[in-house]
Amino acid sequence: MKIFILDNDPELKKEVFNNWSIPNTEIMESSGGQNAIKLLTQGGISAMFLSTDFLTIENLDILDLAKERNPGIEVFILTNVRDTQKAEAAVQRGAHSFLIKPVNVKLLESLAAKALNHSLTRKNVRALEERYLEDLLGSSPTMKKILKTVTKVAPTNSTILISGESGTGKEFMANIVHRLSSRSDESFVAVNCGAIPETLVESELFGSRKGSYTGSIADRKGLFEMADKGTLFLDEIGELSLQTQVKLLRFLQDKEIRRVGDNENKYVDVRVIAASNKDLHKAIANGSFREDLYYRLSIFHLTLPPLRDRRSSIPSLIRTFVKKYSAQNKKQINGMAKSAEAVLMNYDYPGNIRQLENIIEHAVALCEGENIVLEDLPDYLVKAHGGPVMFALPKGEEAVADGNPNSLMTLAELEKNYIRKALEVCHKNHTEAARRLGISRSTLWRKLKEHGLEDAHAAATSHAPATVPAPTPSPA
Repeated sequence: MKIFILDNDPELKKEVFNNWSIPNTEIMESSGGQNAIKLLTQGGISAMFLSTDFLTIENLDILDLAKERNPGIEVFILTNVRDTQKAEAAVQRGAHSFLIKPVNVKLLESLAAKALNHSLTRKNVRALEERYLEDLLGSSPTMKKILKTVTKVAPTNSTILISGESGTGKEFMANIVHRLSSRSDESFVAVNCGAIPETLVESELFGSRKGSYTGSIADRKGLFEMADKGTLFLDEIGELSLQTQVKLLRFLQDKEIRRVGDNENKYVDVRVIAASNKDLHKAIANGSFREDLYYRLSIFHLTLPPLRDRRSSIPSLIRTFVKKYSAQNKKQINGMAKSAEAVLMNYDYPGNIRQLENIIEHAVALCEGENIVLEDLPDYLVKAHGGPVMFALPKGEEAVADGNPNSLMTLAELEKNYIRKALEVCHKNHTEAARRLGISRSTLWRKLKEHGLEDAHAAATSHAPATVPAPTPSPA
């Protein structure tokens, strides 16, 4: 553990150095100046005890610098009674809490130990999430590169711009950044800028004072204040008016907002992640988007490829959505027939991940067994795939009629032979045969009737015990 004491009280530092009992601790101290800035920028600090006398050094905000260069750091403010207002303001801006001096070493040790445990827990959770995300997002080089960038950028406070077609998972990716950041315990607030009427967008984002517009009967917090200490996700950022873009740019520069109808600015500690499915360079060229705002938002720019260009992620996405909607529908669905999976793997998904999720929700609702089958999928998918699934012959069979290699079977004959073979392999167990064919029992029975194989169906059910009607009770 590495802790940093930034204070000009020599007695406090002497007591800490002489009486600190937690092993494997590196204690650093400073009384301000360039030395303090240098130690902070080296990184790796778990806990910092910061005097209100050094909240600013050479016009640098030390709290912001500490959190930017030391992801996961816990900052505790040391204050005298006369400076508690400064300490409270620092807590509002991201410090953990403040301590009124004099303080003893045992208290500092307790706080530092909790900060370390929190940091270790976060690292373990982050490692698990990274492994899960690599599986979920796919193994394509593009997605691996994006995930690698995300894991590096998430712990910082830098703004991020996410581009991609509608439904590619821009909000999901923003949520990943939030989950992997030191803000993960705070709010993640998402808003679609295009869904808010232009007359209300400023009050929605920045809040409003009572009476500032018709119908405003009380002070109202905006989304920036709701996301304080957390992350604000601005989807469809290109839909904002130029006037609102100016206010957003001002916040990104000063970290302050002003409610509609108010005369005072307010500091809020919010990380902004923006997204757009439009080409913002074209919007800049036609004058509908500010170039300076674009560069402020795109300190890191992630471009998500469409699902058709990262098919390796489809199986893991299918598993995730099947699990989600099985739980919602209180069903026990274990997987998917190969014929249904083949259709999903070969579809181009103009609606991307959102469309795949809707397809799985549809299939789970219709599924009658333990596996999703072809007929559970929406009809347009099967048609796009080329119609009903064609059955392959068992190994060693040939698609010929009457043993004549020049006489091919019709598709109907081929299907009939394959169903008969499936029933033989499954010892006339219709449930197992339907499962292995990737169809439902009702579809299998319909095909038995179509192909004149009803005798096989009757034979399978003829041994079932007869149902004896219950005796009719006599009238009393």
